[in-house]
Amino acid sequence: MTRIGCLGGGQLGRMLALAGYPMGLSFTFLEPASNSSAGQVGEQLVGPYDDPELLARLGADSDLVTFEFESVPEQSARAILSHSPVFPPPGALLLGQDRLLEKRLFERLGIQAAEFAAVDTLGDLDRAIDQVGLPARLKTRRLGYDGHGQARITEREEAEFAWDKAGGLPSILEREVGFDRELSILGVRSTAGEVALYPLTQNHHQDSILRLSLAPAPGIGSQLQASAEEICRLILEELAYQGVLAVELFQVGERLFANEIAPRVHNSGHWTMNGAATSQFENHLRAGLGWKLGSTAAIGHSAMVNLLGDLPDPARVLAVAGAHLHLYGKSPRPGRKLGHVNLTGADPVAVTAASVEVAEVVGAKLPPPADGNSFWPAPSP
Repeated sequence: MTRIGCLGGGQLGRMLALAGYPMGLSFTFLEPASNSSAGQVGEQLVGPYDDPELLARLGADSDLVTFEFESVPEQSARAILSHSPVFPPPGALLLGQDRLLEKRLFERLGIQAAEFAAVDTLGDLDRAIDQVGLPARLKTRRLGYDGHGQARITEREEAEFAWDKAGGLPSILEREVGFDRELSILGVRSTAGEVALYPLTQNHHQDSILRLSLAPAPGIGSQLQASAEEICRLILEELAYQGVLAVELFQVGERLFANEIAPRVHNSGHWTMNGAATSQFENHLRAGLGWKLGSTAAIGHSAMVNLLGDLPDPARVLAVAGAHLHLYGKSPRPGRKLGHVNLTGADPVAVTAASVEVAEVVGAKLPPPADGNSFWPAPSP
């Protein structure tokens, strides 16, 4: 039986294992927390990500190794290479960890993104404001996730406060983009070089944490989808990538601005578990193994609602038509991602109504439907 090793034992690792078992795969996770989400469904090595003995054991016991979030040390992924193949490539992990390297990648590939400047000192920040302009966001180069490590600057007098909030760490100043909406695209590339791309997804955040995803994104024309696919394809090919890659985007009119990449399976792709011919998790594994990729076509309309902080009553959630409940085996804590609900169906009005009903059950605040009836407005005649 082929064994997949995974750095990280959170919910993404858990869902990778649940997708892999029907294909005859087994899993081992390296994770510091003994009560991890993924450890409930696979073997677990308990210890720090940089433990040389555990890394050697994970690599030796695995046919190939992946990672489930981008805060895993890049050096750990490289250390495993002497024992086992690693996917996605560790170089992509480094890019996902460093906003400056990420922005320079966009520049190099000619991908449009917000104007930015590197900031290493308070004096640099003052000069960056002159270069980039305001309003802008100061973002730490590393370890920023779900809105952490960011400060908005609207007046020059706020610069010192923002610098202190960033902890005086190496950062970038990024000009704020007045976007119409937030989108993401997931692409997957196999070790054989095959590429497949999912439909664009529209994302809504609450307190900087993803709360709702809609797929395929409402009102997306073929030109915008093609532009997103080109951006994703350029990055996949440049990095000689294997696995799933998420690219977060801002839509401004008919233009797309790249915001961030995530070199892993991604929260905005959870809808694929019930709303696509092949889930992102299954395709990630197929890609690493060099197997033919599954179809990324959407099946009808999907909405994904994240469950934060409190566990819902499963019976109430599943009483909603078209609802699919995915819990992560985690204990409640304010703001913690405990699971998600996928709502699927052919009728966008019915999927919207079901999403609103689930939101009431789980206490989520969703944006109002586009036309009062559906998140997906009726196509133009």
